[in-house]
Amino acid sequence: MQKTINSTEFRKMVAAGARMLEINRAKVDALNVFPVPDGDTGTNMSLTMQSAIKEMNACSSNRFQEICDAVSKGALKGARGNSGVISSQIFRGICSVLKDTKDTFDTKTFAKAMEAGTKVAYSAVSIPKEGTILTVVRLMSESAAKLAQKNKDFVEFLTALIQVGDEALARTPELLPVLKKAGVVDSGGVGLMTIMRGFLAAITGEDIGTDSIPTEAQDSKGDETVFGDNSDIVNLDLGDIEFAYCTEFFIVHLKQMTTLADIDKLKEKLMGIGDSVICIGDLELVKVHVHTNTPGVALTYALELGELDRLKIENMLEENRALKAKLEAEKKEMGMLAICAGSGLEEIFKDLMCDRVIEGGQTMNPSAQDIADAVQKINASNVFVLPNNSNVILAAEQAKALVNNRTIHVIPTKNVPQGFAAALAFNPEERIPENKTNMTHALDNVASGMVTHAVRNTTMNGFKLKEGDIIGLDNKRILAKGSDIDTATLSLIKALKSPEHELITLYYGEDVSEEDASSLSEKINEVYPDCDVDVHYGGQPVYYYMVSLE
Repeated sequence: MQKTINSTEFRKMVAAGARMLEINRAKVDALNVFPVPDGDTGTNMSLTMQSAIKEMNACSSNRFQEICDAVSKGALKGARGNSGVISSQIFRGICSVLKDTKDTFDTKTFAKAMEAGTKVAYSAVSIPKEGTILTVVRLMSESAAKLAQKNKDFVEFLTALIQVGDEALARTPELLPVLKKAGVVDSGGVGLMTIMRGFLAAITGEDIGTDSIPTEAQDSKGDETVFGDNSDIVNLDLGDIEFAYCTEFFIVHLKQMTTLADIDKLKEKLMGIGDSVICIGDLELVKVHVHTNTPGVALTYALELGELDRLKIENMLEENRALKAKLEAEKKEMGMLAICAGSGLEEIFKDLMCDRVIEGGQTMNPSAQDIADAVQKINASNVFVLPNNSNVILAAEQAKALVNNRTIHVIPTKNVPQGFAAALAFNPEERIPENKTNMTHALDNVASGMVTHAVRNTTMNGFKLKEGDIIGLDNKRILAKGSDIDTATLSLIKALKSPEHELITLYYGEDVSEEDASSLSEKINEVYPDCDVDVHYGGQPVYYYMVSLE
């Protein structure tokens, strides 16, 4: 019987939970509600957990305080997508209780931690939706205290808690109609239960596998990159210089007694007084580079091996002051960051005065840290962030806690056309409140939708769909179905069109040719002769077309 968990065992629990989720992430992805090729819940949650593990592994202390702080910080930094952000907040709440543990914690303490995790997770969402991961963690936490009173043994406690979570998960389709129509349980809830099974496996010593989630798997993407030439821009949050002097020199005419082992020892000594150490060469010539606060000591060490030549010592503090002064002088009041997938969409955002564009969207949600890092690279006091995806908005909000000397203003754009409308409404001559109001109101003037293909058989929003069907949808529901891309797009436009709309814009994706897009625009012109029709290359994955009506 195991009544308590120590810090080493807690590390194993977190690592096992992350490992279990990583093994099963594609299966969690496959539970996406919409039958479109963009399921990414498992990927988002797994990448969030991997960030927590990276931070935890970098923690040299084995005290609960430091371990819990590392897990909480790492999960926040890596949080991406709604499911990833909520997961990070669950762990933040759990760690806020466990960090006060001195040596070990028992089932009652873990029950309190679950309650805290639920509270923090619910508070992170402006309008909590039942039938999601939130419901699963809430029902588990509500039962945790009673279960802890009955079960002092952690194996029995976690087994009973997982049973409650599984029952809650089974109820999610009844609480969220869209899940019931799709015939699936909540994918975020499945991800959470996968982590809990990892916790249990760490305690029992059982092998971690995939049998616990009997769903059909599908491939998914993970890593994010930064678009364009501005990816080489350094982080503008310069911070403080730890080592002031960049010291470079060559060692020549080495002493007869000097050996190759002496050169290795010199490198070790230099690493003890600085960083960015380079110490390479042979018994004829040695090149040395080190950032240090004691260049004289570095030179003394080197003189033990031979003579010094081409000595250069630069004051990086002065360089840092000059660069900070230059950046401060050039700093502007407001800037914009956009998130999208597709080189054509990126270029349009740049033309609309966005200072920076990072890649993200369906299947590739950027983390809160990705967004914060991009904001830090914009030389502006205030940065308007355009998420352009409903699954990125929450991560953008969490990024506010990760930036220094900048204020993030999230404009809740749910798709790229809304992002374009918001960017067009931005006026650098206006004040921040006016811009925020104008950009947010601009979203109401855009009707938008996307065209893609179904990845499984299902019935949803009155449509009986088969795998491979071409479908049109907005942010909430499926609006059209067609035997081919053009037919589905025309049906989608018909569903979105209102009498006041005068402009129809098509953004064609990476799987559509310019000729096909031009041909479709002519068909649209024939159906709606009173509207202007524009066509632009978007280059986006997943969606054949993004459609905007204004």
